[in-house]
Parts: sequence; C-alpha cells; structure tokens
Amino acid sequence: MTTVGVISDTHGLMRPEALAALQGSELIIHAGDIGSAAVLERLRDIAPVFAVRGNNDRDAWSRDIPLTQRVDVGSHSFYVLHELAHLDLEPAAVGLSAVLYGHSHKPLAEHRTGVLYLNPGSAGPRRFRLPVAVARLSVNNEKLDHEILELSV
Repeated sequence: MTTVGVISDTHGLMRPEALAALQGSELIIHAGDIGSAAVLERLRDIAPVFAVRGNNDRDAWSRDIPLTQRVDVGSHSFYVLHELAHLDLEPAAVGLSAVLYGHSHKPLAEHRTGVLYLNPGSAGPRRFRLPVAVARLSVNNEKLDHEILELSV
C-alpha cells in the first residue's frame, strides 16, 4: 500500500498541523495556489512532491510548474489540476482513478462514473468558515481509499 498526501491552497502558509498530518506520506500532491517555493521545499522534506500551478501562482518561481499533471501510483492514475472547471477530458474514458483539485477551499470527495473527485480543501489561510484540511489516499492495486483530515488550527 502507498500513502499519498493531498494538499491545496496553501497560499504561502505551510502550517505545522498540515506538515504533521502529511507525515508518513510516500508521495505528496499539491493541487495549486502554492504561494511560494518554500512551501514545496517543506513538503519535499517529507516525501517527493508533484504540484500544479494555481490561479494565484504567478511569480517567477512558479513558471515551470505545470497547469495539469497525471500522476501514476501503482495501477492507479490521478489527474491533478487546480480548478475543476478547467477539466478538459473525460476521466473515466482515459482510465483515471481520481481527479485531484483545489481552488474552492472546500473539502469534498465524491464518485462520478467510477472516478473519485477529491478536493482536500485549503491548508492555508482560513477562508470564510471553511475548515482547514488536507487529504490522504491509501493506494493499492485493487482499491483506492480516501480520507479528509480537518486540522485543528
């Protein structure tokens, strides 16, 4: 089994609670609005990181970060983008197990046509009354489990 940490919308704030929740991850995926290269460096102290650029990642440090990315973990493939509204493919038709995204700051997990759509919520500055959260995926060849972890901040 592989543990994948999923984080989004840090906006330059790398909370110690988020780092603690991601400990034990063998891979971390950041779904955009990273905010600074320092966020990615902190995450890389835990595990290898795949990241996509969000609508607020506009500075020079973010220019080489892709807008979308396909990440393969075992027999599962994840499509990562920041804004779900920009999804430009049919996930089930191309064999994806999950679509990982951010932007709304609202944690959400739902299945559509056999594909998991997962937004870990925001781990950065609190927006409105939404929770501060990250997510965890447990991946094995037969099964993909998810968990949204609300952080006490």
